[in-house]
Amino acid sequence: MIIVCNLKKTINLTALLLIFSIILSSCMGVGSRGLFGTGVSVALDPRSVGTQIDDSIMQKNLTARILLLDRKYFLSVKSKVLDGRIFLTGKVENPENKLQLTKLAWETEGVRSVRNDIKIKEEFNFKQSAKDVLITSQLRTALILSKYIKATNYQIDTYKSKIYVYGIALTSDEKNKVLEEAKQISDVKEVIASILLVENLRIQKN
Repeated sequence: MIIVCNLKKTINLTALLLIFSIILSSCMGVGSRGLFGTGVSVALDPRSVGTQIDDSIMQKNLTARILLLDRKYFLSVKSKVLDGRIFLTGKVENPENKLQLTKLAWETEGVRSVRNDIKIKEEFNFKQSAKDVLITSQLRTALILSKYIKATNYQIDTYKSKIYVYGIALTSDEKNKVLEEAKQISDVKEVIASILLVENLRIQKN
């Protein structure tokens, strides 16, 4: 009889510990997908809680403004904010749409950088694509070799021999040099730039 009682106590104690551990894990293991949209545990997220909250606010702000721009972007364009850095992916109809979304991202309060990996919907043309890749490579190399330009601050896309340059310049002189380098490349039909100056950013990194 004593053994049975002790066994019941052990079972009850084990059940209580199991229930407690489940409650504890549910409290501590709240995923950041619900809170911050990253899909990882808050406890494992390398960002500070303050940064996570800032990113969450930026994410909601950016998503709302993208949808206001055009509701079709709800499915075709995805955005992600990590440590003040905005990442854009998806597909749009033309380069002008991509440029518009890039500007929108840069206008988000608190943004530190923007990476736009949005693709243009079109039928594949090998000859034109090869030419576009060559133009992009030539400009990228020119920016890297220039001691007056911080190449990492720029993203370059070429579409049907038109160069689209996105990024930020430290000075007006740097911005002008980037445009000069782009215009010097052969077979370029047009240079379309969305280059912001650091002094014009809403919030600058201290």
